[in-house]
Amino acid sequence: MASAMVEDTSFEDDQLANMTTEDIVRASRLLDNEIRILKEELQRTNLELESYKEKIKENQEKIKLNKQLPYLVGNIVEILEMNPEDEAEEDGANIDLDSQRKGKCVVLKTSTRQTIFLPVVGLVDPDKLKPGDLVGVNKDSYLILDTLPSEYDSRVKAMEVDEKPTEDYNDIGGLEKQIQELVEAIVLPMTHKERFQKLGVRPPKGVLLYGPPGTGKTLMARACAAQTNATFLKLAGPQLVQV
Repeated sequence: MASAMVEDTSFEDDQLANMTTEDIVRASRLLDNEIRILKEELQRTNLELESYKEKIKENQEKIKLNKQLPYLVGNIVEILEMNPEDEAEEDGANIDLDSQRKGKCVVLKTSTRQTIFLPVVGLVDPDKLKPGDLVGVNKDSYLILDTLPSEYDSRVKAMEVDEKPTEDYNDIGGLEKQIQELVEAIVLPMTHKERFQKLGVRPPKGVLLYGPPGTGKTLMARACAAQTNATFLKLAGPQLVQV
């Protein structure tokens, strides 16, 4: 290999020795031109690289924003295989891009009782989905952002209080009559269930507390949950529609 390099060098030296001054100047100009073109190409490539980095950063921010909770819970109804039509569209005709997509698409039903067709699934591999799966979708675009365990329901999870209520009826003043009615309707049937069964008394299914804000409704409910060792769920009226 060393001998080959020596031969190439000697050949170039001989070729250079046979060149005239004009040939050398011309070759030098050609090399300068090639160097300039390569520098311009390198500069253009660096600019494209910076542009791609900015696009990647922008898309990552969009994905991060779209993946922010809360998700809308959806249920996979059907998975379809998209086969675009083989016939070419006429020139100037309107082209439906969704009909030209290849791969799998999804039909899902959301917790708002909407049925949505997704030609683009989202961030989850469609091959990993099957009918009946629970998924978290974006509340605006309905793109699937994550899969949820089958026993998981984000609506209930969002309502559940992590800390057990510690309030007591002694913390509530001026509602002795309401507290007594609450104890008779809710607490006693839960703490002395066998007595109600023995007497054949059917306890009410629930109690409606009503009144202006700040009158102790939530405090009574928390005290009731603490006394019965029950899970306390707090939810707004619109959430009842989704349950």
